[in-house]
Amino acid sequence: MTATASDATASEAVPAAAHFRFFELEVLRTRRLGHSFLRVTFGGESLAGFRSGGYDQSLSLFLPPAHEEHTVLPSTDEDTWFGAWRAMPDADRPVMRSYTVREQRRTDGGADEVDIDFVLHGDSSPASYWAGRAVTGRRIMAIGPAVARNKSVRFQPPAATDALLMYADETALPAAAAILDRLPAGTRVSAWFEVPHADDRLDLPTRADADITWIVRGSGAGKERTERVVELLRAAGLPAAEAPYAWLAGEAGTIRAVRRHLVQERSIDRRAVRFTGYWRLGASEEELLAEAYSGRAPSEDPASAL
Repeated sequence: MTATASDATASEAVPAAAHFRFFELEVLRTRRLGHSFLRVTFGGESLAGFRSGGYDQSLSLFLPPAHEEHTVLPSTDEDTWFGAWRAMPDADRPVMRSYTVREQRRTDGGADEVDIDFVLHGDSSPASYWAGRAVTGRRIMAIGPAVARNKSVRFQPPAATDALLMYADETALPAAAAILDRLPAGTRVSAWFEVPHADDRLDLPTRADADITWIVRGSGAGKERTERVVELLRAAGLPAAEAPYAWLAGEAGTIRAVRRHLVQERSIDRRAVRFTGYWRLGASEEELLAEAYSGRAPSEDPASAL
């Protein structure tokens, strides 16, 4: 569902603190998209107040522990929820994870639905564990947008942009897909999308004039992976442009290296490069959240503004 002009205008007058609120999401159905991707479609009455800004709109999910079917939070009050959530026993505390809204729509019957694409990698992470077992009727809580124009939509190309450069790994591919889906016809795009397996190369509908290069990672990891990505970009021809805009998202170390390449070797204005670390090799999201709340987060944009 696309935000209307009136939604955007109205949101400008809403205080930033009111941009987000809690929503209860109920699993309606799931669909496997590729080797690593599972789409979970959520519904729920509270989604009538959900206002996705599209593009790379993020939200925070609260996933129940393994012994619970549904998410239970001690408080959803904006002033007390965080302290109450942190005070829960470790075994009972829902896990908070940042994800991207792949699509929001209203059905012909008037119901609101939201798609969220999960990367599956077995039971090695709480989100993959939960998504792999998601069944119709399961309920989770989320903090999401109550206005369409909000601070967690990071894709903000200037009006003068005449070419778009994109890099995303599998964690950011749903956001990249949502961006491509909304770009107007004639937009020139050069994109590099990195995925773990060959059958993770998804069909990405777009009206844009998009040149997409898929990078199948295979067994590469760490420094080797980052160097391979940068070398591929270094060998690529970029479209001639007066005002290019770059959107980079994925593993923090890799996107920093890609950003350095674009700024230092391609002479792209650093102010025209939007880069977001969705995760960091060797660090759990709990560690990243702790850094963010303590003010020790790395200099790139945090994975979640919620």
